[in-house]
Amino acid sequence: MILVSALALLAAAAPATPDAEIRAAAERIAPAVVAVRRDLHAHPELSNREERTGHLVSERLRDLGLEVRYPVAKTGVVGVLRGGLPGGVVALRADLDALPIEETNDLPFKSQAKGVMHACGHDAHTAILLGAAEVLAGLKARLPGSVVFLFQPAEEGAPAGEEGGAPLMVREGALDDPKVEAVFGFHVGSWAASGQAGWNDGPIFASSDAFTIEVEGKTVHGAQPHMGLDPIPVAAEMVMALQTIVSRQIDGRQPRVLTIGRIQGGTRFNIIAGRVVLDGTLRTHDASVRAEMKARLARTVKGVAEAHGTTATLRFADEGNPPTVNDQALARGVGGPALARVFGTGAVRVEPQMVAEDFPYFGSKAPYFYFLLGTRNDAKGIASVNHTSSFDVDEDALPLGVRAMATLAWDFLARKH
Repeated sequence: MILVSALALLAAAAPATPDAEIRAAAERIAPAVVAVRRDLHAHPELSNREERTGHLVSERLRDLGLEVRYPVAKTGVVGVLRGGLPGGVVALRADLDALPIEETNDLPFKSQAKGVMHACGHDAHTAILLGAAEVLAGLKARLPGSVVFLFQPAEEGAPAGEEGGAPLMVREGALDDPKVEAVFGFHVGSWAASGQAGWNDGPIFASSDAFTIEVEGKTVHGAQPHMGLDPIPVAAEMVMALQTIVSRQIDGRQPRVLTIGRIQGGTRFNIIAGRVVLDGTLRTHDASVRAEMKARLARTVKGVAEAHGTTATLRFADEGNPPTVNDQALARGVGGPALARVFGTGAVRVEPQMVAEDFPYFGSKAPYFYFLLGTRNDAKGIASVNHTSSFDVDEDALPLGVRAMATLAWDFLARKH
């Protein structure tokens, strides 16, 4: 009876994360991870068009012995690694799509697709997650639970008139079979140096809402503006009035950004425009601030237009992305400690960024933790920010990303075991 009890306690004990083995495996496969990243970088594909990328990912996961569902959410992939020991279920996510940007880097693996480039680092994300799948597959016999690998298309936004991205992955059941209990994700970028990882236990990315404002006018000859209705000064006043929402109407302790990025109107220098169109973006770190900003934006647009005797229509492009807010318990109990073991003093707390992405939609199914992987290397001239034609990543950071994702998955499952 004593022997049986001892064996039961041994079986119930949480298996320690094999840090040394994960590190050795990540370093061993580093050249292959780099090769995959370069291949993807040379062959970028836009949102919902990641056919070559999705096929490559699905084949590599099958080669590792994973259960594979492909396609999911049009061009995405879900791979399931079932460990040799019973336990929970954790998901790791990477995104697949590139951006409509012409690359200016002079690299041997420069984009071969005209006007398309991996300017946000999703090539690195995909390569890192494939690397983590290989590392964990090599430790399958001792893995205490299952790992779901989410390779998501269309993070940059589905084309007009199409569905896509994380919301569609969720609707198509990517986290349901097996039922995921936590999701981990990350993003590369120049906000930190190679060898560093940034995290916190609350907001880390902002919400994002794209909007369009159409200001109606009445076109006449430019020499007789009193006979028509000029929407250009109305639009100009509207731009200035919108800035008072940020500077004077919202608590100054609440981060928020309202940017008008494009104004279009008119056909000729001496003709009063018939319409002016403004395009902008709204960013916040809090759901209630987001809702308040939207309401005040609508009120200001309507009020300025009415004051000038015209009308203006405000439209939001879609539902937008919620703020990325890390689950506090998951961040403190798993995320922060795991990153500290992988990065040492390079694991640092960071302030929330005002950039955004659709990762929070996975939060409708399970708590999540999201961190920033530093890939800047000033000595190598790798310092450009994401979404620019000269963006690049220091590939020395890729094995660290592999280790981080594998460690996060194992640590979570060990706690659940």
